[in-house]
Parts: sequence; structure tokens; C-alpha cells
Amino acid sequence: MAALDLLLSLAIPALIIVHLLVAPYTKVEESFNIQATHDILVYGTPTSDIYRKLSTQYDHFDFPGAVPRTFVGSVLLAGIGQPIITLVGFQHAQLVVRGILGLFNAAALLVFKKNVGRAFGRSTARWYALLQLCQFHVLFYASRTLPNMFAFGFTTLAFSQLMTNPDEKPPVYRYKLAIAYLTMATAIFRSELAILLVTVTLYGLARSHISLGRIIPTFIVFFITSLLLTIPIDSYFWQKPLWPELWGFYYNAILGSSSDWGVSPWHYYFTSAIPKILTNPLSTSVLIPYALWNTGTKSQAQQLVVPSLLFVAIYSLQPHKEARFIFYIAPPLTAAAALGANYIFTRRTKSVLFLSASVVILGSVLVSFAISTAMLVISSLNYPGGEALLELRNLVSSPSSLDLQTVTIHTDVLSCMTGVTLFGQHPSLPNDSRSASEITFNYDKTEDESILRSPAFWEKFDYVLAEDPSKVLGPWETVGVVEGFAGIEIVRPSTSLKYDIESGQDRIFGRGALVRRVKDSTRALIGGWWVGPKMEPKIHILRKMREGEARRAVTE
Repeated sequence: MAALDLLLSLAIPALIIVHLLVAPYTKVEESFNIQATHDILVYGTPTSDIYRKLSTQYDHFDFPGAVPRTFVGSVLLAGIGQPIITLVGFQHAQLVVRGILGLFNAAALLVFKKNVGRAFGRSTARWYALLQLCQFHVLFYASRTLPNMFAFGFTTLAFSQLMTNPDEKPPVYRYKLAIAYLTMATAIFRSELAILLVTVTLYGLARSHISLGRIIPTFIVFFITSLLLTIPIDSYFWQKPLWPELWGFYYNAILGSSSDWGVSPWHYYFTSAIPKILTNPLSTSVLIPYALWNTGTKSQAQQLVVPSLLFVAIYSLQPHKEARFIFYIAPPLTAAAALGANYIFTRRTKSVLFLSASVVILGSVLVSFAISTAMLVISSLNYPGGEALLELRNLVSSPSSLDLQTVTIHTDVLSCMTGVTLFGQHPSLPNDSRSASEITFNYDKTEDESILRSPAFWEKFDYVLAEDPSKVLGPWETVGVVEGFAGIEIVRPSTSLKYDIESGQDRIFGRGALVRRVKDSTRALIGGWWVGPKMEPKIHILRKMREGEARRAVTE
């Protein structure tokens, strides 16, 4: 069984890296940290004329976001990633820094799995690993540079210290360590984790696991340590006295401005987000309730479930809700489900009921893994901006392209929201001698509608990435289209697929082209049927038509 334990442990980081490689691009929610990491790697940390250098080189001065975010995570990614990037090349830098974050979260999950085995037994740890490996969201987001995922590793490590068997209390040092992790995650990365810090503390006090006299000094020490880390670093990069998470707390909780991004019903986390995060429908409907009800697992399950769900219940008072805001509870709730699964499976020889339940649970694991795999494939189709930028750079750099030494490109809002990053724009360092003979690319991200309506604005560009070509003024040719996911479709044999040549839909680039080939091959094999991703044009790659080309286009 040692080989099985090793296989399950290795599968956690392996699948996180697989998810990274299948979906290597980022979305707008991840942009601050990925852009900040790029700027630190490329421009360093100036020690003289600091404001001028930062304000003219760093992306966050042009795109600061709704609230300032901490640079601590980006500094760590850049610092750890720099020697690796030197070895593999800057063209792989985005994968490297995201991989570092993913492996940090994988390490936290492995520590959690180990402590599940210590507290509840190896067989429960195996069930925990199986259930965790079937959860799409944790594996997919583990390498994404969201503030939530920088905090995720710390909260997972905190929960790993709180698990005990029914016959013991957590050693004081373990509770102190959990408080330390939660304090750092709260003060540096996500202020709302103060709620989780409170619920964990209240549960420990209620169960007489710890006293306030033991907790408060630990909290104070690590709170001050966190402030001494985040305030100097962030005040330097933002060039003003700043504690980012205090600003974020004021913006979200005091002003209530997060509601501007949407409002969800109070029950959203319980009825929608948690079932989605855990993926396996039996986890929420059967395994966790059974573990809480069954005398043999009740005490262990409570220490995992009660603080987690209390955190979610309190946090549900915040009108704006997103599943990623509660990813932290996935490991403890999964461990609670593993308690129920293990209890049932170990008794499979005792009765037909336990045997049948065991078969159903095993089947649910396979089904959940298939669902997670399908979700990964579908999610990888949601980054047309990143694909379009890569295809455009390859197109311009190809021998058959026009002989241009400098190419100026405009990227629209949708492109920037779905994968265009500084790493993609500049896949080599400015002072890299290996890129001296390459084409120089200049980019523009203007969003102001009044400027975009001016014909003169568009004259300076050679290429444009645009969601709507009609808004790009002047003579332009569609050289290709990148499609994105638009739902699941059922195509019948009688359906004839025709593509609009004029719009460029006959020149599909990126994964849309792969989906189209698979679709055509599948229909040919099974009599014209197709059930799968529906793709639709998202980003059009436009090339400016030169004077002679424009005249010919008009006469034609």
C-alpha cells in the first residue's frame, strides 16, 4: 500500500501542473499579480529615482485596479523563479512563476494529506486524496495568481494542524501554528480570512482545545510580523504609505463597493458554490452528512466542518459572492467526506448495504474525475485573447509575412481580459542579445470610447485584436479568428455547417481549429452527429490594408 500512497501523493502536484499546461493563459482576475511578477523580473527594484522608474515602467501605475493589491506574492514568485527562468528561457517565464505557485499549493495539500493520515488513519488519507484529485476547481486554480490562491496554501496548512483523533486535543504548538498561518494569510493576502481566523478560534475555545491567553500572543506576534512585511514592500511599489488589505477591507466591507461587481443570494455558497467546488455530488449529499451523524466519525468531522461552514455562513452576509472566495474550505470539507467514505468502505464485507454503498462511492469517484477532465477541456477554451496574441506574433514573425521591423498592435478589452499579459507581449527580455534581430512589438490597450471613435487613432496600428471588427475604423483585413467556448451543442446529421469566408471564419486559429477538426472527424465517423463544445468567434485578428490593397478591396 506504500506504493499507492506515493502514487496518490505524486498525483496532486502532477495534476496541478497538467491543468497549468492545458490552460496556460490567465484572465483579468489574475492580471495584477502576473503583471507585477513580470515587471519585477524585467525591471527589478530601482534604488534611485524610484518614483519615475516605477511609474514609467510598472504596469500597475497605468492599470491600478479597483483596490491596491499586495506585491508580496509577486516578489516571492519573481525571486524564486528568476534562476529557473535563467535556465529555461524567458519565453517560459509565465509557466514557471505559475508553476511555483501551483507547487506551493500542492505542497500544502500534501502536508494536509499527511496530517489526515496521522489523525484519522492512512486509509482515510487515501480517500481524501482520491476525492481531492477529482475536484476541478482546486487543481485548476492552484497555479492561478489570484490573491485567494496565495492565501490558499496558508489556510490549508492551518487546517492541517487542527486535525486530531477523538482521544486527544491538538497540541498547543499546533494550534499556535494554525493561528500564525491564518494571521499571515489575513494580513497580507485576503482580509476576509479574519472571519475564518475567528471561527477557528471560537471552535477551539468552545472545545477547550486552547485558551485566549495562548492564542493572543501568537496572533499579535504574527500580525505585527505580517505588517512589517507587507507595508514596507507595498509602500515601496505603490509609492505611498499603504497596507493593501486594510484598503481592501474598507472598500469591500465598509463602503460595500464590491456589490458593483454583482450581487448573489445569501444561500449561493451553500446551494451552488460548495457543491461545485467539491465536484463529487456524494460529498455534500451523503458523505459529509454521514460523517457528522455517525458516532465513529462525528467528533473528527465536526472539527473540520463546523469552523468552515461557520466561516461561509458569516461571509454570506457579503452581497458579492464568487466561488473562489471560499476555496479555503475545500480541503477540510473533503477530509470530512473522506471520513464518511472510509467508514463505509472498510465495512463493505459486513453487509450488502455497505458493499453497495462502497461500489456507488467508487463509481462516483470515476464519474467526478471524468467531469473534472471535461471541465478542464472546456475551461481551456476560454482564453481567446492569449491564443490570439500568440497566433499574431507567430504570423508576423513568419517568413511569409510583410517585412516589418516594428509592429504596433492594439489589443481590445476582451483580449486583455482573456489571456493577453506582459509575458505574452514580450516573451524575451529587453536586453537579451538573442532577440536583437527580432521584430520590435509595441502594444496599445486604450479603452476610452471617445478615443476609439476617432479614425485618426487607428492609423498608427499595423494589427488589431478586436472582439467587434466594426468598431475598428479604416481599411482592415481579417487574417484570422480565434474562437471561444459558447456552450455545449448537439449537431444532427442533417445539419450542414457553412463558414462565413468574409468574416474570417474559414481561417480559425488556436484551439477553435482543433475543436473544428475533432468535430468534423467525429461527424464523419458516427454518421454526422456531434455532441461537444460549441465555439463562436471571440477575437478577430485584423491587419491594416495598405493603400493599394484598400483600393482593390473597394473596387472588388
